[in-house]
Amino acid sequence: MNVTLVFLAVVFAIAAWWLSRQRLFSKPWLEVGHAHDPRPLGRPSIPPAKIGLGVFLAVVAALFSLFISAYFMRMASTDWWSTPMPKILWLNTAILALGSLLLHAARVTAEQHREEASRTAMIAALAAGLAFLAGQVFAWRELSDAGFLLADNPANSFFYMISGMHGLHILGGLFALTRVIVKTRAGAMGDKAVLSITLCATYWHFMLAVWLVLYALFSGWANDFVELCRSLLT
Repeated sequence: MNVTLVFLAVVFAIAAWWLSRQRLFSKPWLEVGHAHDPRPLGRPSIPPAKIGLGVFLAVVAALFSLFISAYFMRMASTDWWSTPMPKILWLNTAILALGSLLLHAARVTAEQHREEASRTAMIAALAAGLAFLAGQVFAWRELSDAGFLLADNPANSFFYMISGMHGLHILGGLFALTRVIVKTRAGAMGDKAVLSITLCATYWHFMLAVWLVLYALFSGWANDFVELCRSLLT
């Protein structure tokens, strides 16, 4: 629980800093004679879409941190035994990382006005996302065929619930990426298109980071780290 509180504190601190950079906490009615823009010349403001994505990712991070906290607290029960990890999860992780690299390439090529290369990278990233979801379904079927059903063990329930929630977020990201691909299917990519690709890439990088944490959690690699954090906080 202490680890979760620290994580949430960091998330809210970052969100507060981000909002303060946009002067959302300012009081213009008290700033008589200071109507000028305090930002340095040539420094653009953060687009509202990026702020919105940042707030959304902070909420998602808080959601998964609560799941992780509940997972560790439930591990102390006597009816808990670990769920084996299907080997296909290694491949799924590599596919998700590939999608992240492809969207990074799509963003870079879009900024360089290489539209065709950017579109190709986005389509490849979309295919990687679909392959990841298909791989997750195969992993769930492998576990269920082996007798590790949803209601048989709390560890099974947590695995299906948390990985399913992650899959739903990936599905939402694929929907957003599909919209960007459709809107940029022809013609030159302007600043708005580059921003949309950047947002998709940022979201994908975040979901990759979340999955790496979840995979470490399910595999038992995170146990030693959490015990270290608890020892430092107590």
